[in-house]
Amino acid sequence: MDLGLATATELAKSIRDRSISAVELLDLYLARCEALNGEINAVITFDVERAKEAAAAADAATAAGESLGPLHGLPITVKDAIATGGIRSTGGATELENHVPATDAPVVDRVKAAGAVVFGKTNVPRWSGDIQAYNTMFGFTGNPWDLDRTPGGSSGGASAAVSAGLTSFEIGTDIGGSVRLPAHFAGVCGHKPSWGVVPQRGYLDRPTGGTTEADVNVFGPIARSVDDLELVFDTIAGPTADRAVGWKLDLPAPRHTDLSDFRVAAWLDDPRCPVGNNVATLLENAVRALEADGATIDREARPGPTLDDAWEVGLPLISAATTPGRTDAEWDEQVNRATDPDLDPTTRMRYQASTLYHRDQLRLDERRVALSAQWADFFTRHDVLLCPVAVSEAFPHVHEGGLYSRSITLDGIERSYADLIVWTSFIGFVKLPSTVVPVGLTPDGLPVGIQVVAPFLEDRTALAFARHLERLLGGSQVPPMANLSG
Repeated sequence: MDLGLATATELAKSIRDRSISAVELLDLYLARCEALNGEINAVITFDVERAKEAAAAADAATAAGESLGPLHGLPITVKDAIATGGIRSTGGATELENHVPATDAPVVDRVKAAGAVVFGKTNVPRWSGDIQAYNTMFGFTGNPWDLDRTPGGSSGGASAAVSAGLTSFEIGTDIGGSVRLPAHFAGVCGHKPSWGVVPQRGYLDRPTGGTTEADVNVFGPIARSVDDLELVFDTIAGPTADRAVGWKLDLPAPRHTDLSDFRVAAWLDDPRCPVGNNVATLLENAVRALEADGATIDREARPGPTLDDAWEVGLPLISAATTPGRTDAEWDEQVNRATDPDLDPTTRMRYQASTLYHRDQLRLDERRVALSAQWADFFTRHDVLLCPVAVSEAFPHVHEGGLYSRSITLDGIERSYADLIVWTSFIGFVKLPSTVVPVGLTPDGLPVGIQVVAPFLEDRTALAFARHLERLLGGSQVPPMANLSG
């Protein structure tokens, strides 16, 4: 296998063992980008010269017997919605087309301080507000498993780059599923941390973005293995410097190590938002594989909150959190359409949520707190919940219309585009950690992932259980087009 498709953990060891240098590894990834990125369009901005200088400095440190940190010499790309000092960072919006931040977002600063070498930025939708990676400046990103389909969004360029071996790992953002959905669609691993664990300053979700932290949103890693997720998560988690004077992060260890010790609940489908046949089959196969390996799984357990809460509380909170990126014209349209009696209830809800009064948002937050208490009670009896990431596998590109008007066809039935983010939003708005790991391929050769959800601040429990799924089902696989060595 091409070394560019190895995990970040394996690559870090190769650099430590001096079997490859940081400069050689950077050259390898640049060569892979030259060979594949033209078709995929995942990496949309390169910063090669400064990356070569950083890689050479890493090699000089290696020669002197020094290490810059756990990510020493690893070449990486970063989602274009995250500020990178000295590299164009647009958020996918024309308003920031030539924006070059003076400083790095805290997460970028942390991975660079740990030795990572940033050489490019990956494609996103405008203000990270779509389930596909498409904008008018850079066009659309294709899925390495099928270029006619999306790798998801908003971290679609990130997931495609990891899947195709164009980078050693990525950092994405997730407010409605923007780490988890792309991991699922592109067949890689992703971790949505508990809210507040990873700083999200430097998030470009509007022209003046970067100085505050959005509700629901988190920053999280996308990589080719669960070990990689934890490696990156450990690097980027923790308070910002101004908060570190008063508190530190000390997350608990996993609740269990052995599979048989985990108390597992499985919620694999729901009539409120049914999953497609291909997804249902692979999720069921994953649960059966766990049972065959000694896991006891409760398929009837439910946390109390229902998928209705995703529509009634989660999606409104997410819509409200994304309103700062709206233009004045978009805002005026949403205000007008929020009372349009001819709209279907879901569409009208999204417009209403985007124009909430603050008092209404506070009342939604009260409902979220009550729902979070029910989740906490559920996790006194169960350690993890297994549930879908999305109702379908990767779907064909669709750029006509808008978020509220698009649809997809699943098993011959037309479904609302919003159905794609229900399962991820349901977990995200209550701030729970979730690890996505691939569980297999559909008959058409498209990957499917599963969410491993754990209690708030127990990220390591989600990661530990995801390793068992990875061990049993093989984890990330290589898209045929990415295997350049044949």
